[in-house]
Amino acid sequence: MNLVRIAAAAALSFAALSAGAAGAAGAAGAAGAAGKEGVSFSHNDWELACDNTRTCRAAGYQSEGADITEPVSMLITRKAGPDTSVEIELQTGGEKPAKGPVRFKVGKATLSGLKDSAASLDQDQVRAVLPELLRNDDATLTDRGGQKWVLSLSGLNAVLLKMDEVQGRVGTPGALVRRGSKPESSVLPPVPAPVVKAVVPPKARPGDDALAARIFPSLKQSDAKDDCNNHEDFNAKSLNVTRLTDRKVLLSFGCGMGAYNYSSLLWIANDKPPYAPVAIEANGDFDEKDGSVTSSMKGRGIGDCWSSETWSFDGKGFVRTAAAGDGMCRGFAGGAWSLPRYVTRVELSEPSATPSKP
Repeated sequence: MNLVRIAAAAALSFAALSAGAAGAAGAAGAAGAAGKEGVSFSHNDWELACDNTRTCRAAGYQSEGADITEPVSMLITRKAGPDTSVEIELQTGGEKPAKGPVRFKVGKATLSGLKDSAASLDQDQVRAVLPELLRNDDATLTDRGGQKWVLSLSGLNAVLLKMDEVQGRVGTPGALVRRGSKPESSVLPPVPAPVVKAVVPPKARPGDDALAARIFPSLKQSDAKDDCNNHEDFNAKSLNVTRLTDRKVLLSFGCGMGAYNYSSLLWIANDKPPYAPVAIEANGDFDEKDGSVTSSMKGRGIGDCWSSETWSFDGKGFVRTAAAGDGMCRGFAGGAWSLPRYVTRVELSEPSATPSKP
């Protein structure tokens, strides 16, 4: 099964998501980073992504080098704060879908009657399997036809310890790995998601389509030449123009990047001379319904791992509102899970009736 991916899109570096995270410093540093940009960490067959609210998600897969035609994955999610519960989800993939109920076994714990290709465990099931997950090297899912998927647990303890560090749980009764007698009240609280007030762009005006030819001579040719495989197609006819405000427009050029990724270069310009176009950091597809730009990048050609980023227009410019990515490429088409790295609460409003200043 391929789960629907959350929030779209970003050109995040897969090396940074996993390798950079692996070198993260101790508990205090990790907790501080989680309150701003999040923390990423990976070890062996498991990876961790804690977003800026301190919600953490750990994902594990079959062993690296195992047959990717029979992928399996587990997602362990825990929100920040004292006494929060642990959520566990399972899914399998591959050419042969699971048949009928699936049995999950790890150590002395066995769960029968799970859904065929995806399952969310209830709290009794979580309490039954969690200790066994920490004690064993692998776990198995078997369907009624005898087909088996083997989930590696190599790296799980290190990843869950890092989760405890980020959330300030080490040494408390609620820690997953290294428990102690520190009061549960000492656990770090969740960090509120930043609020971004996004503006829905106004409708196009007559004559907006003609702006591409007028503004194009003001654009830097090097922007496309340096970044796009198809830079030879960069001309006025290749530009799309979308109105942002009474006086500002967005220009976009579809840009091929590398062997299998595609995005868009974007500029904000005045709709009258001087046009003064300015290239912006945001890149990707623009959605006129909510004024957002989204970009998604494959980690490799078969598309079994992705990174994503989203920006929203706040009336003046584009503000980053989401980032996600799964760093491990383990055979799930579209990626096994979406692991948020940065989240916000976006509040949409209609454009102001007062003309914006150029």
